[in-house]
Amino acid sequence: MRPDLFEAPDYYQLDDLLTEEHLLVRDAARQWVKRDVSPIIEEYAQKAEFPKQILKGLAEIGAFGPYIPEEYGGAGLDQISYGLIMQEIERGDSGVRSTASVQSSLVMYPIFAYGSEEQRKKFLPRLATGELMGCFGLTEPDHGSNPGGMTTNFKDKGDHYLLNGAKLWISNSPFADIAIVWAKNEEGRIHGLIVEREMEGFSTPETHNKWSLRASATGELIFDDVKVPKENLLPGKNGLGAPLGCLDSARYGIAWGAIGAAMDCYDTALRYAKERVQFGKPIAATQLQQKKLAEMVTEITKAQLLAYRLGQLKNEGKATTAQISMAKRNNVEMAIKIAREARQILGGMGITGEYPIMRHMMNLESVLTYEGTHDIHLLITGADITGHQAFK
Repeated sequence: MRPDLFEAPDYYQLDDLLTEEHLLVRDAARQWVKRDVSPIIEEYAQKAEFPKQILKGLAEIGAFGPYIPEEYGGAGLDQISYGLIMQEIERGDSGVRSTASVQSSLVMYPIFAYGSEEQRKKFLPRLATGELMGCFGLTEPDHGSNPGGMTTNFKDKGDHYLLNGAKLWISNSPFADIAIVWAKNEEGRIHGLIVEREMEGFSTPETHNKWSLRASATGELIFDDVKVPKENLLPGKNGLGAPLGCLDSARYGIAWGAIGAAMDCYDTALRYAKERVQFGKPIAATQLQQKKLAEMVTEITKAQLLAYRLGQLKNEGKATTAQISMAKRNNVEMAIKIAREARQILGGMGITGEYPIMRHMMNLESVLTYEGTHDIHLLITGADITGHQAFK
């Protein structure tokens, strides 16, 4: 593994727009990635294993629920700080960022936003420290882009609920202590339930043979007559809007995270182009490679501005679902295109684990699809600007 010499591109001097706190938070995450993620990530990706030893470090840099108030164990940071942390973690690896995103936006957020005060006090402080890890159960084997069609259900049995069904493509599920599970009640209304690892009938088989997110743990959630205490129902909100509200937060984090992956590919390609000599000069001195690199830094800069403005809107409580969809779709597409161009600059070396580009490229194929597919986000924007939904 080569030393991590990463230098972030900041072509439009966005650092000048960040507060001192933003810079401290980002730089702490950046140094942690350089020290604890970069030296090991290629090895763990090659052997398709999640490096569980980094969970403590993720908690220490505030990656678990950074915007959750301090009274519940969070750092009480703003949304731009959250985005910057996700950017730096995904610069290390998309799978590691997935772990943090799920914990923050899909587990801690619904407990904070929709949970009871007792649930907040019971779970959030332990989730913030990584003592407990969580996952989010929405997607089913037959219901991905149409989550409202879910068949996972629960019945009222007097002193408890009886939960049955299955969820698929669940990040963190193989080692999660709790799962935020979305299921329909007997009237067909969607509710969130906190399912705990030790509950009988609850299992989490791991998904193997992935070519993408290999350093992330992915699995299923199986519910076979699982008895869930009634106090584990999230009381604050129900209906499909509840899980979709969580996805807004997760997609926002992805919009920032994808920039990190793109920056790592760009920085790697720029460094390589300056060092690689062909026909008596560095390939960075050729027009075609300069075109690739100039277009990369242009697209990264545009994505940075998009994410920063979205962060401002999030801080003000003004960001819409459609605005978040636009940023997620644009920035992930930008990142995967940059990964592919960067791979070309490195030639054959670009496919090896000596450099991070092929790993980023494979990871981004999943990021392009999860938390709403590339096409669905396009249709969300289309529906917003025309007033007509094309996917129903």
